Amino acid sequence: MSPLTRLLGSFIALMMAMGIGRFALTPQLPHLIGEGQLDLTAAGLIAAANYLGYFLGALDAMFARRPEQVRRRLLGGLWLCVLLTLASFWAWGFWPHLALRFGTGVASAWVLVMITALSQPLAATAGRPRLGALVFAGPGLGIFLTGLLALGSNLLGQTSATLWLVYAGVALAMLLVILPILPQPAAASTVAAPVSASPNRGIARLGVVYALYGVGYIIPATFLSQMASAQFHGQWQADLFWPCFGLAAATGVLLVSLRRPNPNTTGRWLIGTLWLQAAGVFACLLGSGPGLALGVILCGAPFLACMQLVMQHSRELAPHATQRNAGLLTACFAVGQLSGPLLAALSSHFSGGLQPALIIAGSGLLLAGGLLLRPASRGAVSPCVQTALR
Repeated sequence: MSPLTRLLGSFIALMMAMGIGRFALTPQLPHLIGEGQLDLTAAGLIAAANYLGYFLGALDAMFARRPEQVRRRLLGGLWLCVLLTLASFWAWGFWPHLALRFGTGVASAWVLVMITALSQPLAATAGRPRLGALVFAGPGLGIFLTGLLALGSNLLGQTSATLWLVYAGVALAMLLVILPILPQPAAASTVAAPVSASPNRGIARLGVVYALYGVGYIIPATFLSQMASAQFHGQWQADLFWPCFGLAAATGVLLVSLRRPNPNTTGRWLIGTLWLQAAGVFACLLGSGPGLALGVILCGAPFLACMQLVMQHSRELAPHATQRNAGLLTACFAVGQLSGPLLAALSSHFSGGLQPALIIAGSGLLLAGGLLLRPASRGAVSPCVQTALR
């Protein structure tokens, strides 16, 4: 089977596992809160459970060495995304949704790490690195799809339970299409060759940057639909913001993939995406429709492009440790994401809104870009990260 077909399967896998399995909670939050199942503080805790699962799934994925271990996690993650989304149809209240979102967090991390480790070397070997980069547009189109489905559900007056069922049906259809064309793990793609300390010297700093990015983007990404719903008083216009966020994210990946490959400029592009997102987070503080629209553009467009650039930069630092570093960085990312909803829950509890959390999130993105301004020194890897990289 051609590499192009395998990359298409990878694209759809991320579209389903991330767009539906991972981020379906965001357009559902206004429904769940409106139905009296949750309040804003509980929603933050449920999102945190999702990112805790994502963190644990990423840690586990780092230790998948043999091809059968990689394949088990990839297929298991995809099937779990479908089944747990279906189970959400029967869920009601805080604890059931918390448990199900935790499970989808684990599953989506498995899929992301395995697809990253399998698709990127495949694209490089086939001489199509730009197609490999476009795989990361999958979550953006998945978000766009879930947003359109949420808009249709709202216009038809459907409940959150019906929308969970629709999401599960769409996810199942996508999974059945891609099962025969998913990239196949091989021993060479999963066993990392020994690497010297020199290529890995920037991984520690990159992990800190990725964690700060996780804190920064996750608050608008989780609560954007709820902020829009509050601004537009539950009218259908509020449901336009989430699909537009996904479309902006996919467009950002496309634009970044067109850049001329140059390891010396990856860091600069990464700084630009981080600071654009910071501007978008601060725009959400305006508390108006135009402010949220600006937040959608400035947060959405760099969202997946930043993820793509981080993974590319890690491959430039350590080209023979793709899966290991993808798992390590995803775990750092998950720590940041886990902190974000907890911060949002505290902000909601003590201030009655998300403004303090948004200020901290935007400041974290500014700091993350600042950390990349100075080239990493040869000894930049901390002992704990050096241990993880062995």
